Amino acid sequence: MVNKASAPPRHHAHLFRAVPDSDTCGANRIVCDVVLSLLHAGYKMLTTGAKIVKTGGSEPDAFEGQISQALLELEMNSDLKAQLKELHITKAKEIELSGKKSIIIYVPVPQLKQFQKIQTRLVRELEKKFSGNHVVFVAERKILPKPTRKTRTKNKQKRPRSRTLTAVYDAILEDLVFPAEIVGKRIRVRLDGSQLTKVHLDKTQQTNIEHKVETFSGVYKKLTGREVSFEFPEPYL
Repeated sequence: MVNKASAPPRHHAHLFRAVPDSDTCGANRIVCDVVLSLLHAGYKMLTTGAKIVKTGGSEPDAFEGQISQALLELEMNSDLKAQLKELHITKAKEIELSGKKSIIIYVPVPQLKQFQKIQTRLVRELEKKFSGNHVVFVAERKILPKPTRKTRTKNKQKRPRSRTLTAVYDAILEDLVFPAEIVGKRIRVRLDGSQLTKVHLDKTQQTNIEHKVETFSGVYKKLTGREVSFEFPEPYL
């Protein structure tokens, strides 16, 4: 019999309607226990993947399942329920930067603004759940290759600027530093030809995000291969 304390939510109750009471199973007790175990496993899979919808319909990996479960718990047990109810992520990665792990969570582009409305609170709650590891959110964007003579004849539709490599990389940078705004950039070219982009951020957000700028730089290099550093210059009068 399903323990009331661990009974599934009402919207998954149909999974358990046909399950016989284990007290009445008699000789089929083992079969009943196996059925119950399988149903509970299926229910766990349903709930674990409830907050992630991967592009192409592939199954989430174990770490993505943990992130999805954490988001589901926040939806069920916090005042973020109303906002999280209609939102989902598309993938998640854990990377190591300077000996410390950081978490990148990807969200659908159409849902980015909704995530950003609760992002400060959401990041704080997730970092508590994942041992203080820094959490960043970025939209999952697709870069379209630069058209060639052959592709121009096949694809009559012009490539949107938002799908160019430069636009996508700029958007990733803006996502990473949110809620701070980028107020300027300077590109430094080294003697060996390599480049470092110095990104100027809104000084009013310095106390909120300064402790994360190394994470932002590391994540950005992992995602784009480009080096950036961050500064908080005094505003011009």
